[in-house]
Amino acid sequence: MTMPRRRPGRPRRDETRPTREVVLTAAAALFAQRGFDAVGLREVAAAAGVDVATVAHHTGTKAQLYDACFARVFEAEREVLTAAAENARAALTEGPQAALRALHDLVDVFVDFLEDRPETTALWLRRWLEPQRHADLDERYAAPLYRLVAELLDAAAASGALVEPT
Repeated sequence: MTMPRRRPGRPRRDETRPTREVVLTAAAALFAQRGFDAVGLREVAAAAGVDVATVAHHTGTKAQLYDACFARVFEAEREVLTAAAENARAALTEGPQAALRALHDLVDVFVDFLEDRPETTALWLRRWLEPQRHADLDERYAAPLYRLVAELLDAAAASGALVEPT
């Protein structure tokens, strides 16, 4: 069986990954490198190997694309932190030393995550350089993770593992 032929001029892309993922990966890298204002949808399209209409179809406006990049990063961060926090919470019942080890493990897991995905840190740093713009991203994507860690530190303090959780 032969593969259907593409129309002339249509860009090729990696067929093993969904188009939205390809677009988000390209956009996150560009936004992390240069920030929101310095990136255009045409650049994202070129980096993703699709046309600009495809980017708009899968992500909407540039602001919606930016938000989608943070939502994607948040899901990955949340997954990593939630698993590490559950391990740490379970260790609280084993005594202060086990709890401290688990808290250190949580930090190590998150640092390893950030090391493996440098665009995460760069995206957040770029976002925070303009505190007046896209501030809602903090409430939706950073605050839940902060609360998760704060609750864990409070529980560790209550168990005697930490003297001062702040």
